[in-house]
Amino acid sequence: MMKSFIGGVHPDDGKIYAKDKAIETLAVPEEVVIPMSQHFGAPCTPTVKVGDHVKKGQLIGTSDAFLHADIHASTSGDVIKVAPMPHNMMVKCMSVVIKSDGLDEWADGLPEEHDWNQLDSKEIIDLIKRAGVVGCGGATFPAHVKLTPNKPVDVFIVNGAECEPYLTADYRGMLECSDRLVTGVQICMKALGVKTAYIGVEDNKPEAVKVLKEAFTGIEGVSVEALPTKYPQGAEKMLIKAVTGREVEPGGLPMNVGCVVSNVGTVLAITDAVCHGIPFIERITTVTGDCIKEPKNLLVRIGTSYQACVDYCGGFSKQPDRVISGGPMMGLAQFSLDVPIAKGASGITCLSAEKCEVGEESPCIRCGRCVVACPMGLIPSQLSIFSERSAWEKCMEYGVMNCVECGSCVYTCPAKRNIVQYIRNAKGQCKALQAAAKAKTEAQKAKAETSLKDTIQRM
Repeated sequence: MMKSFIGGVHPDDGKIYAKDKAIETLAVPEEVVIPMSQHFGAPCTPTVKVGDHVKKGQLIGTSDAFLHADIHASTSGDVIKVAPMPHNMMVKCMSVVIKSDGLDEWADGLPEEHDWNQLDSKEIIDLIKRAGVVGCGGATFPAHVKLTPNKPVDVFIVNGAECEPYLTADYRGMLECSDRLVTGVQICMKALGVKTAYIGVEDNKPEAVKVLKEAFTGIEGVSVEALPTKYPQGAEKMLIKAVTGREVEPGGLPMNVGCVVSNVGTVLAITDAVCHGIPFIERITTVTGDCIKEPKNLLVRIGTSYQACVDYCGGFSKQPDRVISGGPMMGLAQFSLDVPIAKGASGITCLSAEKCEVGEESPCIRCGRCVVACPMGLIPSQLSIFSERSAWEKCMEYGVMNCVECGSCVYTCPAKRNIVQYIRNAKGQCKALQAAAKAKTEAQKAKAETSLKDTIQRM
């Protein structure tokens, strides 16, 4: 067992702000704005209209696409708007706005109790799908798809590293919800048909390691691993390397090496879905940073505004330079607090200019620090230069699609280059070129088939 990986960096983890703050439940807001895109895959289509009365847990958005996750009402009330609304990952997104009736009533039949021991893997997967569970670590991949890999797997890994600076939602979840985590791990193992599981936790969280080792005592095949604290330890490929020694090839998926990885929050949501039939309508979110008066870990209903979360924490102690959805390494800066908590919202990080350390970008000096830091073994500096020059084929040649966008390169860059942004742009351009090439090939194939048919008919 390697317990480490190449590259990586050691930023100030900022956990001190919220790590000792027990989870508090935020009251149901008067209004929730629930986006129809909260997952990796096709957006959902609203199944309700203005004037409809909905109840907590009721389905309000779905899709026929294979890769999607159903959306549910997070409280009871009246639908007052179905329209594009501000979103934390895009400018606007089709959303369902519900005005709470103050009753917070469950939809008929919910909660629905099940004994997971009596369920087979297909029944477990169906309950997870119906609940709309997605990855809570930020990728938001539909959980029911991840738990039905099309290749044999023999290891399930729980990502408890929470390497992203400032965020402590998973840490508090491990401490306060360890019983649900134990159940969820066993459910996932049964769904996958595996006998081995690891819970990877960075060693800067000794209390979590202790609590989990006690909680999993007597659970066969499950091991809690304390891993060296190094960012991005929580990235799937890094975590797999650390706990199993297996390496996912460039462009490959965890299942290619027999592994499936899920975040702590995802496993907790799976427990709720399978044991109680509860849809994914709330999550633990950290509100933190040196600009927040009282940093907290909150249990928040999906659709609650960032503003409401910040207000509950006492508001700003000083004007933030950045309000980030997620953490400072991989999160996205927001231009407004008028955006809703979505399924992937692990944190709201509010930082002053002193903490951001944003400098003016200058040309690459070829120092190589980004190369040393890159956990994927890439040459980020060269990729950024290729992207600047629109050399998309060179970007592909240098493995741009293998970048995990962890931001280690930006953190180490003395020239303050926005390397990740260059790479993200290059990825988008390369995907567009690949799609265009595929469309051209298919069109040529269709034309050839049509020509052949015409020839045969004339014979």
